[in-house]
Amino acid sequence: MSELASAPVATDPVDARRLFLGSCVALIATSVAFATVGAVMFALKGEFVLTNAQVGWIGGAALWGFAVSQLIFSPLCDTLGMRFLLRLAWVGHFAGSLVMIMAGGFLSLFAGALIISMANGLVEAACNPLVAAIYPDNKTVKLNQFHVWFPGGIVLGGLAAFGLDQIGITSWQVKLALILIPTLAYGVLLLGQRFPATEGVQSGVSMGEMFKATFTTPLMLLMLACMAITASIELGPNRWVPAVLEAGGMAGILVLVYINGLMAVMRYKAGTVVHRLSPTGILAASAVLSGIGLWWMSQGGSGVSIMAAATVFALGVCYFWPTMLGFVSERIPRSGALGLGLMGTVGMATVGLVTAPWMGRVADRYVHEVLPTMETVELLVQASGALESQALRTPGPEGDDLRIAQAAVNGVLEAYEETDQLPSGATANALRAITSSGSTAPSVDRAAALLGPAENHGGLVSFRYVVPLCGVLVLVFGAMFVAERRSGGYRIERI
Repeated sequence: MSELASAPVATDPVDARRLFLGSCVALIATSVAFATVGAVMFALKGEFVLTNAQVGWIGGAALWGFAVSQLIFSPLCDTLGMRFLLRLAWVGHFAGSLVMIMAGGFLSLFAGALIISMANGLVEAACNPLVAAIYPDNKTVKLNQFHVWFPGGIVLGGLAAFGLDQIGITSWQVKLALILIPTLAYGVLLLGQRFPATEGVQSGVSMGEMFKATFTTPLMLLMLACMAITASIELGPNRWVPAVLEAGGMAGILVLVYINGLMAVMRYKAGTVVHRLSPTGILAASAVLSGIGLWWMSQGGSGVSIMAAATVFALGVCYFWPTMLGFVSERIPRSGALGLGLMGTVGMATVGLVTAPWMGRVADRYVHEVLPTMETVELLVQASGALESQALRTPGPEGDDLRIAQAAVNGVLEAYEETDQLPSGATANALRAITSSGSTAPSVDRAAALLGPAENHGGLVSFRYVVPLCGVLVLVFGAMFVAERRSGGYRIERI
């Protein structure tokens, strides 16, 4: 971490090293939240009998709330100050974690994920302009090193969640409580410190000039569109990796840890790459590698094949987010905190509102298509009788899960009798209800044996649907890189 000691150019009487370190820890809180919510998605699906689409909305809320808070607070960063935004973030991380931990169903899980996500957005709204303000001559490199701690935090959170499983602590509530540890730490490091003014304030850029630079510059509009795509490629599949691979019998959280560990290492070494290639060259190469990695991963196969594909994918997406921010800060500096915030807003809103739920719907469709009809019907008939019998012997609240599962199974069987087809979505949900019912019948193991491979297949196919987006980026960033080389190379604009 010797980079933390780099002398900043900012003249404010502030402790730049502590501010940078605290910003990194705050980003760890956001990424631990990302990792732990991802790690418990499979458990939530079973315990609350959620569809992939509902899980996608919970995972999506943990993203698009980020966009909402960035949209609201990034333009106000110059006025309210970065410390104020971080104080709001600290409160949000605590409150959102508690709401999810005490959740009783889909709506409260969704609300808690949304509050946490808004806190995550406040961290980015404050810390991105903070890093730019204290390192104005090295923004792309320092933003990459700051963003080391998003994948780095996922590694820490993912390993902690996996470790809890290994020692027999499988409670998803305990895993979510991990978010509170880095939250306490960044509160101690940052909330009592003095902060510098943003670059815009230091340079006398007015709110109107900042809005004009953000919304009337063609290059900025192009980068906003590209941010929607780069975020979808990076965060959409990453959101689903644990649940999809776990359904196929792999320790999905460890694959997520591996992907993000590699991303963290590559981001920390970003200085060498940036100086050799330039941001547009990095982005073009990243799009190529991301597409190859996603396509390869979507084919499934052995653990070795999945890990090899995950390696290529990680190398592809590792530089996307911070390099996009660095490019905007260096090429369109008058957009200031608003420009950086809007980039994050567009990226997270697209993933949360479009990409994550869409991937869930794709997965649901392909899960249903690969379930064998007659074998599934036979299993459901068997399970219905076993659940009814056991529910009669288990009155009161103890038998509620059994009765819920029985109702789900009977609903599917009634639909099958009427149409001679298994209903899409409801069938997989009935199988999930059986596996989480607590029944001791043999049909529970049979349901899991049918559902696991189907869930794995549906999730992997959803990865394949993201690949064409990589092709779009290859064309856009490739053209920008060629034009840049013809005009004499990449250049940093000054305010």
